[in-house]
Amino acid sequence: MRIARFTAGDDPQYGVVTGDVDDNGVPDDDCVVVALSGDPLYVGINLTSVEHRLADVRLLAPVIPRSKVIGIGKNYAAHAKEMGGDVPTEPLMFLKPNTSVIGPDDPVFYPRQSREVHYEGELAVVIGRICRDVPVEKATDVILGYTVANDVTARDLQRSDVQFTRAKGFDSFCPLGPWIETDLDISDLEVRCEVGQDPENLEVRQLGRTRDMVFDVPTLVSYVSHVMTLLPGDVILTGTPAGVSPIVAGDTVSVRIEGIGELSNTVVALE
Repeated sequence: MRIARFTAGDDPQYGVVTGDVDDNGVPDDDCVVVALSGDPLYVGINLTSVEHRLADVRLLAPVIPRSKVIGIGKNYAAHAKEMGGDVPTEPLMFLKPNTSVIGPDDPVFYPRQSREVHYEGELAVVIGRICRDVPVEKATDVILGYTVANDVTARDLQRSDVQFTRAKGFDSFCPLGPWIETDLDISDLEVRCEVGQDPENLEVRQLGRTRDMVFDVPTLVSYVSHVMTLLPGDVILTGTPAGVSPIVAGDTVSVRIEGIGELSNTVVALE
C-alpha cells in the first residue's frame, strides 16, 4: 500500500495511491489517490469515496515527524571509506529537526553559511507506533513503511563543527517522498541518486543496494529504540551509499529507490 500526503488545492490530507509505478518510479497516467478520513498513524486506513487523479494533486512530504528524524552515519562501507573514516562498530546516530522536512518538488535552499552542500540519497523508515527497547526480531512490528529521503548536508560545516546538528539541520535539508510504501522487502533494493542542471538529462552519482548496509533496518530500529522512545511518524534515515559530492543552485537532485518511487528537488540559492 502506498500512503501519500497531498493537497488538491485545499488543506493537506492523506490518501492511498492506486495504480502502477514503472521501474523508474514514474506512476502511470491512470494512478489515482483515494482520500482517507484522517491521519492513518492515529485513525488507521479509513478510505472515503473521494478520489483524485494523481496527476491533478500536489504530493507533500508523506509524514511530518512528530518529534524527530534520526540519521545514521557511515552505514555503507564504501561511503565510510570515501569520507576518510572507518566503518563504525555500532550505528552512528544524529538528529535532524522536523523543520528540515520538505516534500517532492519543494526547493532545497542553499544556506548562506555554507560553500559545500552535498546530497545523500537514502532509504527512510517510518515508525508506526510508540515503542522503546524493541528486540531486533520484533522491529518490523513497529514500522509503518518506507519512503525515499535525501539527507542534505553542509559538508564544510560538518567538518568545522565536528558534530552534525548545524550541517544537517537547515530548513529544507530533509526531503521525503513521494509516499510511504507499507508492503516491501527492503533487504536488497537499488538506491540511485541522479544530479544535474537539466532535469531531463541527469547524471548518476550514487548507485548502491540496501543489502550493503553495515547495519540492517531491524538492527537500526532496535538500536535507536534502546536509546530513545520512538513515536508514530518518527523517521530513521538508514545511511547513504558511496558517491556523495557537492550540489549547486539550479541542480535537480533525484533519488530513486526500487519498489518505492522517485523523489526530486531543485536546489535554490537564498537571496
